[in-house]
Amino acid sequence: MTDKYVYHFMGPFGPGGEIALSPRAATLETIQGRGEPVMESQIVVDHSELDYDGFLVRFGIKTNPIDSLWSQIRSLRLRAESRDAEALRLNEDIDGGRRYMVQMESQELRRQAERLKAQRIELLTAKFQGHDRIEDLVLAGIMTAE
Repeated sequence: MTDKYVYHFMGPFGPGGEIALSPRAATLETIQGRGEPVMESQIVVDHSELDYDGFLVRFGIKTNPIDSLWSQIRSLRLRAESRDAEALRLNEDIDGGRRYMVQMESQELRRQAERLKAQRIELLTAKFQGHDRIEDLVLAGIMTAE
């Protein structure tokens, strides 16, 4: 099980090299020398979601909510699978307590993924019913304004 923390960061991404928010999140090690991390943007992901350079391989910060939810669901499931694999490696007699905790974490991650899946289905349904604008979804109570 290898959770990683990634952050968006301020760096020379704007037109003409202006300081702007990075389009992709990366680990703190990757960010060093490239800009300043925005600590409030922290995301927990599975190590398998990072590329060789330490950047998150998925939708960027300006992604629509439906794609963003899909990414979050995928990440939660990958993290749950990682914990399941660790639980299988642990010896019940020696590491029983740790194994139990890892299994509980896996179940909670899967519950979170199911809640997000239900929210994504609501967003997709609303979109196909003609609520293309995010403001419409917020007013309909399907999505919260953040």
